Amino acid sequence: MGDKKLVNRIEVRVRFSEVDSMAVVWHGNYVKFLEDGREAFGREHGAGYHEIYANGYLTPIVKMELNYLKPAVFGDVLVVETSYVNTEAAKLVFDYKIFRSSDGELLAKARTVQVFTDLEGRMELANPPFYHEWKKKNGLI
Repeated sequence: MGDKKLVNRIEVRVRFSEVDSMAVVWHGNYVKFLEDGREAFGREHGAGYHEIYANGYLTPIVKMELNYLKPAVFGDVLVVETSYVNTEAAKLVFDYKIFRSSDGELLAKARTVQVFTDLEGRMELANPPFYHEWKKKNGLI
């Protein structure tokens, strides 16, 4: 496997509707921040949901690990760093770091795993041809 690193960074501003009664970002909203990161990664690197679907596949999440380190609050600007984890298996793995922009404080770390299914939901055990080509084009194999 190639050793190239594909990363995307985006900024998101914490909205009032995303904080809870303790005035910190409600834990479930971090899942949305990860989704924002995956969508931005796909747009930047040509591996978005539209491209996957256009090739006849879906990529449901089958595993998620999320570690909360420090709270974010209303008005914080967060940097969501999404890193592609290269694997030989027929799946998409991403690592995430969420930082507060103002001071660079690491607030959360996460990992998601997605598998490939056909449009009827049957899991693919081998890398789809378009995904193999995407990896070659990006110097990952």
